[in-house]
Amino acid sequence: MTSAARYGELGVSLTSEWFAKYLQSSAAACWVYANLTSCQALGNMCVMNMNSYESSTFDACRLFQFIFENTAGLRTVHSFSFWRQNLPWLFYGDQLGLAPQVLSTTPLPTNFSFKGQNQNTKLKFVAASYDVRGNFLKWQTLEGGVLQLCPDTETRLNAAYSFGTTYQQSCEIPVSKLLTDFPTPIFYDVYLEYTDENQHRYIWAVPVLNLNLQHNKIFVNQDSSSGKWLLTRRIFLVDTLSGRENDLESQPRLVRVATQISLSIHLVPNTKNGNIYPPLITIAYSDVDVRDPTSQSVEVSFSVRYEMDQGEAHVQTDIALGVLGGLAVLSSLLKTAGWKRRVGSPMIDLQTVVKFLVYYAGDLANVFFIITVGTGLYWLIFFKAQKSVSVLLPVPAQEERFVTFVGCAFALKALQFLHKLISQITIDIFFIDWERPKGKVLKAVEGEGGVRNATVPVSIWRTYFVANEWNEIQTVRKINPLFQVLTVLFFLEVVGFKNLALMDSSSSLSRSQSSYIAPYSRILRYAVSAAAWLVIALMQIVFFVVFYERFIEDKIRQFVDLCCMSNISVFLLSHKCFGYYIHGRSVHGHADTNMEEMNMNLKREAENLCSQRGLVPNTDGQTFQIAISSQMRQHYDRIHETLTRRNGPARLLSSPASTFEQSIKAYHTMNKFLGSFIDHVHKEMDYFIKDKLLLERILGMEFMEPMEKSIFYNDEGYSFSSVLYYGNEATLLIYDLLFFCVVDLACQNFILAACLTYLQQEIFRFIRNTVGQKNLASKTLVDQRFLI
Repeated sequence: MTSAARYGELGVSLTSEWFAKYLQSSAAACWVYANLTSCQALGNMCVMNMNSYESSTFDACRLFQFIFENTAGLRTVHSFSFWRQNLPWLFYGDQLGLAPQVLSTTPLPTNFSFKGQNQNTKLKFVAASYDVRGNFLKWQTLEGGVLQLCPDTETRLNAAYSFGTTYQQSCEIPVSKLLTDFPTPIFYDVYLEYTDENQHRYIWAVPVLNLNLQHNKIFVNQDSSSGKWLLTRRIFLVDTLSGRENDLESQPRLVRVATQISLSIHLVPNTKNGNIYPPLITIAYSDVDVRDPTSQSVEVSFSVRYEMDQGEAHVQTDIALGVLGGLAVLSSLLKTAGWKRRVGSPMIDLQTVVKFLVYYAGDLANVFFIITVGTGLYWLIFFKAQKSVSVLLPVPAQEERFVTFVGCAFALKALQFLHKLISQITIDIFFIDWERPKGKVLKAVEGEGGVRNATVPVSIWRTYFVANEWNEIQTVRKINPLFQVLTVLFFLEVVGFKNLALMDSSSSLSRSQSSYIAPYSRILRYAVSAAAWLVIALMQIVFFVVFYERFIEDKIRQFVDLCCMSNISVFLLSHKCFGYYIHGRSVHGHADTNMEEMNMNLKREAENLCSQRGLVPNTDGQTFQIAISSQMRQHYDRIHETLTRRNGPARLLSSPASTFEQSIKAYHTMNKFLGSFIDHVHKEMDYFIKDKLLLERILGMEFMEPMEKSIFYNDEGYSFSSVLYYGNEATLLIYDLLFFCVVDLACQNFILAACLTYLQQEIFRFIRNTVGQKNLASKTLVDQRFLI
């Protein structure tokens, strides 16, 4: 018989004075006389040794097991085969696979509900407590912090037993306080009190998973497989007694503390009435080598977590991901086919594959976004609004898959956003000036000392003005980014919507400072912030489209009107053989005129005394999607090469004056060519106008290939905005939302997420304006100094 107390965490054993004095006598009295108090004392010493069992050593647990096996003739207590008369119930048995049967075979015959007449939101735990000598002390509830070493208010301590509230508490306790408050250990047998359908009250024994338990020197309860676990019953919080070596009044050499206590509650699968399996107490002890109690401290924690089987949810998510992912592949193939048609390339090359992958990234980002928002709203609505408990929130470990989906959605959407940004700042654009000179003027000829007749020069200021307006609408959006960020932040932080993301059953938007504040669920934080962002954004878009654009200012249509008033058309190519045309040819012939004539022209137009603005006579159609032939594109490129030569090697071979003259000449050549193209002058490069088929509009691609003639498609939807921020609001909205949510998931701070979101919006807007401005100046010969 050994009187050693084993400290498995430190890997040491010491001769315990308490074991030396009382182990043999307690075992003898329990075995020979079946003395209840002695059996309890023997059981307590086994618990002090972490319920560890070793067949070769006659320690406390080996002696207890010996007595248990040789008292089969004694009656059992309440028909529990593990609980013998006069013996404490310490073990559930050592058969493999027994733990899963105990934990998940028989649900508790009681229901839990958050709302309604039969509301039941309290876990009523009670404990039978014993002193170290085996004397029964009392029955007591666990409320008031019986198992919680950290001090706190009674309200916050009792919140641990509010059903559905995920609870976390941790603190640091000095060893000197433990020595003072726990001179001897108190032992607890924990039960859950419940009421059946007939309102009869019962108690259910709560099993314990002691992570320090060793079975033949193996820490079986630290195995990931629950089939190898050995469940026990009795626990204590602090043991300062067994670590005393020579004198029970001396300072202990070692102290054992329950540093981690976790209460796990599992929901029965597919329950509609809030049924749960027996709770499980998981406890981990730390062995402290006492050197200087006043300077040493121990970190302890107490937590309550709720779990349910997420297998069905994962299956449904995988099905949705598979179906939507397949649709994303189909959508990306159609986009790639449309892109191939628009660039006039029949070959499938590396560029085609890269383009497909970029399109697929954007569509797959939308898939992940839909799944994550749908999943988040599901948990938010069904968990917070349920009456009888049928779902419980995923624990942090189960949220990792969801967080991965959010991260994938953000990364893929960022790739799509950058692709659109690069596409927008590399478009080909040219402003066609229809203005013609008004007569001739006398002009001095430099170097000849005389004068001659010259045509009146056409003012460039109209082109500069239109270019500036185009530059301004490049980053116009249907929502106000600053208002969006501030409003979302207001509702989350000030109104208190963030409180809906707490892992408790309350749907209140406010929390008392004196009450316990549960930890946040990352899924619920994502759901609440995404819902707030989407609702506020949609309200802004509806207000912008229905009211603001109609009654205050519509910058896109105003730009089209400005082109017409300025007598300037916009020829824009977003792809090699596809683009947009804004017909701005003035119906009055001239736009460079005085105020009186301008007002007269507007009056005539208002009274229908002149022709309509459309490209086709007697129509109003000013905007078109254009699919140009390869011959037209080649001619355009030849002129454009000389237009942009001032940025290339030519400027190194000629003087600045001659380079500028070449650019001016190329500009006039391009202006004349595009004007004559619109006027059907070039029969070999002509075009015709038609409406798009409904299916072409739905799919966003053109079925007819422009072989001999280019095609102008009537476009009443002003789709040229697709090369602006305005036409990509959905992509921008989802990207900003995901950026906000990813930052919040990383740092759990809505304010920081809002600040960083607005900052990145401004950075990209600056980049879009700056680079777009340079591209505009380069492609149209408009001096960048005149773009503001």
